[in-house]
Amino acid sequence: MTLDSKKRNQILQAIKKLVLDKHINVAGIDYGAWAERVDGRTGELLTKDLDGFEAGVRLLLAELKTSHTVFYHSLPKELPPQHTINATLRDLSRDDCHKWMFLDVFEDGPAHVAGIKPGDILDAVDGKACLPPSTPSFAIGHSHTLLVAKPATGSAKEIVVEVPKRKGTKQRPPIVEPKSPIHAKIGQDIGLLKITYFPSAMGMGFANALDDAVNDLKQQGCKRLIVDLRGNIGGSLGFARLASYMCAGEIAIGHSLTPQRLRDGYNPETLPRVPMPRSRSELLVTLARFSFRDKSVMLLTQGLGPQSFHNRVVVLVNEWTNSAAEMVANFAAENRLATVVGQKTHGNVLGAMNFNVGGGYWLRLPVFGWFTSKGHSLEGNGVDPDVSVEISPDALANGQDTQMTTAVDIVTGL
Repeated sequence: MTLDSKKRNQILQAIKKLVLDKHINVAGIDYGAWAERVDGRTGELLTKDLDGFEAGVRLLLAELKTSHTVFYHSLPKELPPQHTINATLRDLSRDDCHKWMFLDVFEDGPAHVAGIKPGDILDAVDGKACLPPSTPSFAIGHSHTLLVAKPATGSAKEIVVEVPKRKGTKQRPPIVEPKSPIHAKIGQDIGLLKITYFPSAMGMGFANALDDAVNDLKQQGCKRLIVDLRGNIGGSLGFARLASYMCAGEIAIGHSLTPQRLRDGYNPETLPRVPMPRSRSELLVTLARFSFRDKSVMLLTQGLGPQSFHNRVVVLVNEWTNSAAEMVANFAAENRLATVVGQKTHGNVLGAMNFNVGGGYWLRLPVFGWFTSKGHSLEGNGVDPDVSVEISPDALANGQDTQMTTAVDIVTGL
């Protein structure tokens, strides 16, 4: 693919205009100075090779200091493992040597199907060694050959992982959506909900699937619940249904803010209080209500009534718990509705949209801020667990999940 200087300039100008018009400035960036830097680097970016142009644009966007800020092609060559092979990685340091260890491997995802397990070590991708801190990336619609070492045996072998071809939408870039939700009874009266993603734009499909999973667990006699949000890549409003299952009535989850409302200042008490719609008809009414007004709202739970597992819930999180999953974890912790176990979350909590900037390229830009019901920002801060538990690499390589074991012990005692 080639991209002449005229098209590159059009892309840069489109990006600058979108940032100045749409970007939510939670980091307090000086937009005037940023725009001057865009103009100052434009000449250089017009003459670089294509990889250099893309890298230069990403450096400019990194200076906005916000999550959910991505410049990508419609068929990206460089996407993170959780969005492509459905796995997360952790920097494992031993004897002054750093390696990438597979941490979360999502059920039925490309890595799982290829036979990769948590605790395995990633040595190379497509014949190139990959070592921290440089995170390996993968391409949509491509096959990749991974050199994977099994710690238990010390042996390494090549594993081919097929990344399906996916198209992006206005709500999200092209990703391989992990299976979600997954549920199982894991003890005498303990139910497990594994949530790796909150799919679909408004979350209605996910909400229905979650209802089915919760009802099945209750029918199996589950009166205790573990909600595993480790590795969750975020997603849509479906997170509000999960939050709603944690309490009986309508209470505040948190509030979203538009860039204009953030600039003008606001009082959280005066924001419209809106439960997540339970049905498509309620959704249409809600959308009509805010079609001609500022869309900053205080989001409420849905009032699903008492549940058999209330006051006996544990939420599992780790450093790869992102975005909407962090909103749920914070809601549970802030309102003492669950015990949060694991490691501090990512701090990657903004609402984003995708914009076509030409030449086959898209800009993913945060256009909504998110604040907790107490007025705190999770962006860059994350959620601290009530009970901090580190993963043991040796135990993980042997199929033992120390965080899950702790969660089971805690929920059993509730």
